[in-house]
Amino acid sequence: MAMKIIAQNKKAFFDYDVIDSLEAGIVLSGDEVKSIRAGHVNLVGSFATFHKGELFLLNCHVTQYEKAYVKNDDDTKRTRKLLVKKRELRKLVGDVSCKGITLIPLKLYFNERGLVKVHLGLCKHRNAAGKKNLLKERDIKRETDKELKGYR
Repeated sequence: MAMKIIAQNKKAFFDYDVIDSLEAGIVLSGDEVKSIRAGHVNLVGSFATFHKGELFLLNCHVTQYEKAYVKNDDDTKRTRKLLVKKRELRKLVGDVSCKGITLIPLKLYFNERGLVKVHLGLCKHRNAAGKKNLLKERDIKRETDKELKGYR
């Protein structure tokens, strides 16, 4: 059984340059896991930050499970704790302390054991000119591929 991707943050690849990446576990309640299994999660606009020596995921929207016993709409964007090894955490603190580097969740998936994991990217924000160049490069690549396809 391979990993099953639940949600991807495609906007992050456009807004940021991904320098490095790592896998982290996430602390969830039971009804959140059921909601995630149904695909009711959105990573756009979410990021990870440090608080009191621990790593937390902010602004990750997990829709309330429709059959949950306790209904609480305040919990959809609650802060969730991320689980990483101490050695990785110390390395991340050093990397994020550099100017302009942020931890962005790139995708959310179930691993081989059925646990929810977050694929975090160590990212540097891309300015408007960088985004424009990226779009230009994509267009050029698309055009050349189209031309090469015609010659085959």
